[in-house]
Amino acid sequence: MFDLTDKIAIITGGGSGIGKSIAKVLASQGAVSCILDIDEENGNNVINEINDSGGIGNFYYCDVSDQKAAISTINKIHGQFNKIDILVNNAGISHIGKAHSTNEEDFDRIYRINVKGVYNCLYATIPYMKSKGSGSIVNLSSVLTVVGVADRFAYTMSKGAIQSMTYSVAKDYIQDGIRCNAIAPGRVHTPFVDGYLAKNYPGEEKEMFDKLSKTQPIGRMGEPDEIAKLVLYLCSDEAAFITGAVYPIDGGFITLNS
Repeated sequence: MFDLTDKIAIITGGGSGIGKSIAKVLASQGAVSCILDIDEENGNNVINEINDSGGIGNFYYCDVSDQKAAISTINKIHGQFNKIDILVNNAGISHIGKAHSTNEEDFDRIYRINVKGVYNCLYATIPYMKSKGSGSIVNLSSVLTVVGVADRFAYTMSKGAIQSMTYSVAKDYIQDGIRCNAIAPGRVHTPFVDGYLAKNYPGEEKEMFDKLSKTQPIGRMGEPDEIAKLVLYLCSDEAAFITGAVYPIDGGFITLNS
């Protein structure tokens, strides 16, 4: 089950966190994991881990918010392998702030990376999937599209856009054999979380980590590998009947906190 042998998978933001786990899990099932990231060192480290484990991976330096760069990089991948089977739009950044405290520069930065970056990769990849007559796209949304969380105005905006794009793409390309789904994680323990706590709560990291963990009814944060395994399912032939869906993976955050 979940065999991805010879599938060509593009994972944006695959150099760390959830993206790193997605790239490794897809490669472990036979896919060629093509990581797009602006962190060359981390990206190459992930590729080394994949290759050392017997998988196949390649790193491509790419700022997905730059359409020319995204098109050029995705064209290069298609030129190497003559197909693209999977696109995982994972690259994104966070932001802390309310509407009145989010300045234009920060808002535009969130939009450019989290929203336009997804659009750019869809724009470059979908024509190749259309010509092939098949493809699976998975977008990373968030529980914040359903549940209001304080101080996440711009980030929530971006994830709402991603969810809407998911529905639109699923509808527009269903006759082309392209499936498009999204997952909506709750809090996941990544290096971003550790960095956020160290910056904002020095000396109180453990207490704040425990507090954030307990906002999930299940009593802990998710692990990146748990998110990656849901992505694996949605990318696989076992999910052939699923498109236009958004899957919460949140330890009960949406339904059990109400």
